[in-house]
Amino acid sequence: MKKNAFTLIEIMIVVVIIGLLAVMAIPAFNKVRQDARAKTILNNLRQVASAGQQYLLDKGVTQATYSQLRNDGRFPEIKPVASEVYTGLSVAQGGVKLTATAAGGQRVVYTYE
Repeated sequence: MKKNAFTLIEIMIVVVIIGLLAVMAIPAFNKVRQDARAKTILNNLRQVASAGQQYLLDKGVTQATYSQLRNDGRFPEIKPVASEVYTGLSVAQGGVKLTATAAGGQRVVYTYE
């Protein structure tokens, strides 16, 4: 009588193959996630730049802060995409400068011209 079952070697080979696939897939997934975050931040900066430029034209000033734009009702609050905290944002005629502090304490400055 023949029993249909997997041998220990066959199971070990399947586990090794799954492990290799995971080792290759995880870095690719993290890269895609980082790219999506960067594009979201860039889109936020574009919206801020647009609102900021409109504010500069309307008010006749050369520089504005995030709080001035928020208080003027130019756009909704920026939502963090990676648990970052936005510590400073300024809009000038040259573009937008946004300072963010990531969850690990790393300080990043984004600019959009």
